[in-house]
Amino acid sequence: MTLNEKLATIQTKFKSKKSRYNSFGKYYFRSAEDILEATKPYLLELGVSVTVSESIIAAEPFPIMESKATVTDGESAIHATAVVGVDLDQKGMQMPQKFGSASSYGKKYALGNLFLIDDTQDSDAGNGHGAAPKAKSKISSSSDAAFTKAMDYIKGGGKLEAIKSKYDLSPEVEKLLSTL
Repeated sequence: MTLNEKLATIQTKFKSKKSRYNSFGKYYFRSAEDILEATKPYLLELGVSVTVSESIIAAEPFPIMESKATVTDGESAIHATAVVGVDLDQKGMQMPQKFGSASSYGKKYALGNLFLIDDTQDSDAGNGHGAAPKAKSKISSSSDAAFTKAMDYIKGGGKLEAIKSKYDLSPEVEKLLSTL
């Protein structure tokens, strides 16, 4: 079996669960580690190995990293790459975290390119960017459980507009909440 055939076997049988959760974006995704873990059953079976290497390919105006995923059978190799920039202005991160974040992203996409993980399986495919907004929940009377939460929120200094952005309020409920 040629290396191309071995890679095609992995590409067609590959399954990797989205085991990580992004609480900010509210979506599940897979990491480079998840992808590598999913390839392990094929390595001995097909006599191949998978590696990922990285290098800085530019420094100005900001560092740009190239991640290269490689599958080899010891005689020949097939590579796929991904190029990512390091956001040096990212707030709340130390310098090693900025490079580590770019590294993780690059590895994941290089592996995704190698194993043909398409957009429908990609971590960002289900995150809701550009999707239609979710229907709002309704608060139609003061007996609704959400009404008590809304009332406590306003009493704690919250704004009625914030509640209205999340809930459809009946005229009665809106009037009650506006008097708090």
